[in-house]
Amino acid sequence: QVQLVESGGGLAEAGGSLNLSCAASGSISRFNAMGWYRQAPGKQRELVARITSGGPTIYADSVKGRFIISRDNAKNTVYLQMGSLKPEDTAVYYCNAVIIVHRVVDYWGQGTQVTVSS
Repeated sequence: QVQLVESGGGLAEAGGSLNLSCAASGSISRFNAMGWYRQAPGKQRELVARITSGGPTIYADSVKGRFIISRDNAKNTVYLQMGSLKPEDTAVYYCNAVIIVHRVVDYWGQGTQVTVSS
């Protein structure tokens, strides 16, 4: 059973920064990709950033140049460094892991709240 536990959310002022962590149970090298999604009230969950097992990353246009996703295989942890925060970054942030074996299997963390005040 895969468990993903996020931490690091909280309150920040606009222009500030926060760092999120996602600790996985077991080795993260087994995942084809890991990423961060977010869901704001009344909106659909959206991809923020993703990193594949080989290292390539993708970012939502809204966070390019402000957020950085990284992974530490030794610590089984994925990180999201968030800078130049904006009030529109306010959302619940979810860690995601994907395993592709004949089909795509998604795993999700419980989410962590990020609130950016103006």
